[in-house]
Amino acid sequence: MSSSVSTALQDLFGGRAAEAVLLSLFHYGESHGRAIARDFGVSLDGVQRQLDRFEKSGTLVCKQQGRTHVYSWNPKSRLASRLRDLTGVIYDGLSDEAKQAIFPERRQPRAKDKPVIR
Repeated sequence: MSSSVSTALQDLFGGRAAEAVLLSLFHYGESHGRAIARDFGVSLDGVQRQLDRFEKSGTLVCKQQGRTHVYSWNPKSRLASRLRDLTGVIYDGLSDEAKQAIFPERRQPRAKDKPVIR
């Protein structure tokens, strides 16, 4: 994420790592620390600390896929639901160009006959 693009999430939660975690989880539904750090150009250590904080608060849940910890919103948490809604408001306010700059990589497979739009 370019340094000129920041959101209220950064101000509310005290840093770019928290903003990166919340926006990535809103965009992808689930993610892991290394992917979040790469997308936003922030330190992996900071992202992992933030993921741990959100997990301890009950906002996120973690599952292991091989050696990778994959995080997603906690479906049983009312706080997670509200935080996801707040993140959605911020996410919807981003321009399409900002979203493309933040999330340039497609992580879901494309449907077989779906055309590629360039």
